[in-house]
Amino acid sequence: QGHTAVPMAFPSFPDTVPAAKMAQTNPLPVPMGPWKITVYDQENFQGKRMEFTSACPNIMECGFDNIRSLKVECGAWVGYEHTGFCGQQFILERGEYPRWDAWSGSNAYHIERLMSFRPVCSANHKESRITIFEKDNFIGRQWEIADDYPSLQAMGWANNEVGSMKISCGAWVCYQYPGYRGYQYILEADHHGGDYKHWREWGSHAQTSQIQSIRRVQQ
Repeated sequence: QGHTAVPMAFPSFPDTVPAAKMAQTNPLPVPMGPWKITVYDQENFQGKRMEFTSACPNIMECGFDNIRSLKVECGAWVGYEHTGFCGQQFILERGEYPRWDAWSGSNAYHIERLMSFRPVCSANHKESRITIFEKDNFIGRQWEIADDYPSLQAMGWANNEVGSMKISCGAWVCYQYPGYRGYQYILEADHHGGDYKHWREWGSHAQTSQIQSIRRVQQ
């Protein structure tokens, strides 16, 4: 039978100030943000559990060897394959994820590790806007998007690649293949100033400029 870990205090911080810096310099209580996630070290919400309301750069520092199931109760989050917010990305929206394939099943890659995670602070489903460009550095054909598209090519985008992107507002999940499959890239208005001038800036796991479907992050 699983046991419950003693919850640790993880205050939520404004996205304009690094959490670690504020934790060191501000001894006053910080208001809780609209994010809450509970992670488990066993599948089907068994074993050790811990609740978080802000980013966790290394789940091993909390006594976990891996995250094998989780519940997102408030806000949107992004999980990472490795510690330090590195490796493949997995969008985690409100709901229950009993196994690794619940968050990476459509990924088309078998990744069972989830070692760090953070809230997606800029997620705003009703007010999301992104402009995609044919080439890097915001050059070439461009298209402003404010809706979800399971196939960019079906909507008239000329090829299966995107060179650069500007996020005006909100947060987006871009996928390598049509139908929201393949590598996931979570792009946010409050990262890089919303400017992603080259595909290598999409994430440490980015290996290609292929983007064939795109959608807004649900809050």
